[in-house]
Amino acid sequence: MKAHLAALALAAALTTAEAGQACEPKPPTPAAVQRSIELAERTRQALDASGAQVVLLARAGQDLSRHGLQWSHLGWAYRGADGWRVLHKLNACGSAEGAVYRQGLGEFFLDDLWRYRAGVVVPQRAAQAQLLPLLQDNARATRLHERAYSMVAYPWAQTYQQSNQWAIETFAMAAEPAVRSRAQAQAWLQFKGYEPTVLRIGALTRLGARASAAHIAFDDHPSAKRFADRIETVTVDSVFAWMARSGLGETVQVVQ
Repeated sequence: MKAHLAALALAAALTTAEAGQACEPKPPTPAAVQRSIELAERTRQALDASGAQVVLLARAGQDLSRHGLQWSHLGWAYRGADGWRVLHKLNACGSAEGAVYRQGLGEFFLDDLWRYRAGVVVPQRAAQAQLLPLLQDNARATRLHERAYSMVAYPWAQTYQQSNQWAIETFAMAAEPAVRSRAQAQAWLQFKGYEPTVLRIGALTRLGARASAAHIAFDDHPSAKRFADRIETVTVDSVFAWMARSGLGETVQVVQ
């Protein structure tokens, strides 16, 4: 067990992709690694008990309470032949690019968490059946992926794409076979009633963020909304609320 934890700690220390967090060379403590692994195990037990094949899985990697948000990052967890795997998009540390990663539950939660808890939403069974083969196919799972990354990407534009945005656009492609582009996926999401979170971010804050962080950009937002300090983006909380409201999924289950 000690050797296993040491290996996991080393892997976490060498990780160069994060979900919109600042790049800080901060190795995880043994206690943090232990808590992450314990959360991963509790989450595995909950997923096994759910009977689901595919779920939306969230973690609380940052304190976003000032924006009224509980969760920071979203991925698709699916039941594979070798156990549960998570497919999610991460921002390359210190850059304006992102990539899609396939990880185990332990890796997913080894991210210097703000709170050691997980959010789980089980989609409709029909949606799970559509998602499962797509998530296992690298080419299909990345068909709508855009490398250009902004943590506050506008939900109805295609200039950038953040992690949660990739997740729901991919869901749209799985649910509607006619979807072949990001624009079509976004049109489907609007048709199904998805509503992004509105963040109130002032001009000085936007200017400072853009100047100091490669992974934050605001130029894809409509000028009228941007100048009114109205920044709309895809958040985990908005996705969870939409899944329950639309009947596309169950209400969120919290594992802690």
